[in-house]
Amino acid sequence: MTEHHIQLTSAEIASIWTAYINDSMSKCVLGYFLKHVEDQEIRSIIQQSYNLASTHIEKLTSIFQKEQLPLPTGFTNEDVNLNAPRLYTDSFMLDYIGHTVRAGLLAYGGFIGMSARKDIRAYFMEALTETSNLYETGADISLSKGLFVRPPYIPYPTKTDFVDSKKYFTGLNPFNRKRPLNAVEISYLFMNIKTNNLGSKLALSFAQTASTGKVKKWMLRGSDTSKKHIQIFTQLLLDNDTPVPASSDVCITDSTTPPFSEKLIMYHMSLLSAIGMGNYATAAAASQRSDLAINYERLSIEIGQYAKDGADIMVQNEWLEQPPGTMDKEQLAKSKDRNR
Repeated sequence: MTEHHIQLTSAEIASIWTAYINDSMSKCVLGYFLKHVEDQEIRSIIQQSYNLASTHIEKLTSIFQKEQLPLPTGFTNEDVNLNAPRLYTDSFMLDYIGHTVRAGLLAYGGFIGMSARKDIRAYFMEALTETSNLYETGADISLSKGLFVRPPYIPYPTKTDFVDSKKYFTGLNPFNRKRPLNAVEISYLFMNIKTNNLGSKLALSFAQTASTGKVKKWMLRGSDTSKKHIQIFTQLLLDNDTPVPASSDVCITDSTTPPFSEKLIMYHMSLLSAIGMGNYATAAAASQRSDLAINYERLSIEIGQYAKDGADIMVQNEWLEQPPGTMDKEQLAKSKDRNR
């Protein structure tokens, strides 16, 4: 029986294109980390992450070539200066890997769910397994060094319970007492504090090394926005008598030499903004107290506007690579008429 080549779907093309762009960016960042990391255990996981990104790029390149699809430009050695002075502490590098690995787990799960062709599913399932193993290694290293910032503890429940009043979902009326946060709500508040903390420090480091005024200003705005969101989420936990664990590491040196191109740092912060909006949407859906859901929705709009302004800067400088898409049929028809 003759086997026919099954064409990639739009979702599969989108998945491999996104994965290639992100892995090429990660390879640049991790290569710079390897140049400066001092702790040998942390070096080992950075090396493992770097090797994984390199292998993924090779495998994805093979898929693009097999399908006769144009290879994305992504990010190359031109987007990283390995000889730039040290900008981050070892503990920041470890925290950064933990954050990107968690994002990778979510992304690969989504890519698998959108893929129909067996070889594409197999690639992303293997990548998901590799990323899970990477998270396990990183978590063990963080725990052994006392760097793993745990979510807040709560007392163990003594019985199961059911919601017995619509008041459980309220929270907007300032004159009514808000019910205590549940474990799900606390978890999402904590995780959004943690991701905003890393995003704020990363944006600050990019602002510190940026050479273009618009980029520097946009990065500082991103750092300030993350700090504001951290304060909002922290206050919600404190009002619930829930302490917020935090790392005391400063994380950034005083170097002003840019290790990365402005194209890379703009894309990186845009990616973090997209991940942040996704996190807020998930948290809003999972939170049963109305004031929390509305807070997430309000702050999401703020991130969306920030991301839009960043995209404008990228377009102006021709830094924003366009994903594969369909032809503009109306424009094609007009062009055909003009050529008659």
